[in-house]
Amino acid sequence: MSGFAFMVGVAAFATAVLAGAGTGAATCTDGNRVLNVGFYSDFKPVSYSEDRVPGSSGFNAHRGYEADLLTALATMADAGLSFSRHGIGGPFRGIWLKAARPEFDVVGGGITIREDRTRDAAGAKVVVFTSGHISFVQTLLVRAGDRERLNGYDMLTDTYRVGAVPETTGEERLLQLTGIADRNGILAAGTRVVVADGAVVVADGGRSYFITAAGASDRLEERQSIIPADSTMPRVIYYAREGELLEALKGGAVDAVARGNIGNSDASVASGGALVIAARDPDPAKRERGGFALGAGDAALAACLDKKINLLTANGRIDYADWKTNPSVFMQRARESGR
Repeated sequence: MSGFAFMVGVAAFATAVLAGAGTGAATCTDGNRVLNVGFYSDFKPVSYSEDRVPGSSGFNAHRGYEADLLTALATMADAGLSFSRHGIGGPFRGIWLKAARPEFDVVGGGITIREDRTRDAAGAKVVVFTSGHISFVQTLLVRAGDRERLNGYDMLTDTYRVGAVPETTGEERLLQLTGIADRNGILAAGTRVVVADGAVVVADGGRSYFITAAGASDRLEERQSIIPADSTMPRVIYYAREGELLEALKGGAVDAVARGNIGNSDASVASGGALVIAARDPDPAKRERGGFALGAGDAALAACLDKKINLLTANGRIDYADWKTNPSVFMQRARESGR
């Protein structure tokens, strides 16, 4: 190698080192790619629209924990990230699979990371997740007067109605913990499911009738309610949106809401104590991690986002509780990373 070529090589290496200083990693994009982010519009306080009416001026204005985390990512000088955000209204069901479609590069909204959520209906792997940046534990939110009598999932009998959002981990754990479904999501024999056209589908205890947080049997996808197989299990009433769940609980249409601790805690505070968390998932190992979904072809981008997110969250040590106390925590760390 000539002396000139050697000096050019050294200079290029030095430039690369300086460009990665502060994070130890290269930029996630070339700086010219604007990533289209789809975010769930109705999961306050994690991810929601300023105005949750689709088509309104504030529908694409992203708010909440994930909104601030993304803003901090875009602020990091060495990340090379730019986001264009778009609210996603309607059902939460299958929202993560939208990351595999052309209109979105990244999809968020408090999505629990699961291997079965990386695959489409045909079983093909179409989605990858970043590593987790937020933790959830499943809980029951009730009216304050019901705190004692509904202080455990085992207290839920057929005299109670529990609200849930389809295809969420809150729904899945409710069904498992009450015996309506087993750990694989297979419904107990005799379970009756009322579907959108008013028909009643009766489970036979076999694999043809299942509900999990990643999907359900074809006939059960448009489920409206569940009538349990026996009196030791609760009735389940389904709502498409998180906000509808809370209104149903306040108005007495349901006796409890099965949802993660963050959303339920925020709702309890907002209610001034009229709503309270009465029970938590009894399995300490069932702490879930939420992340962002990307198309399977963007695995390298997901890995790069991981590195930046790990810097902002101190490898997971900074979580929702820290942001709740100090909403600027991620922005502060983003600025420090460039020093």
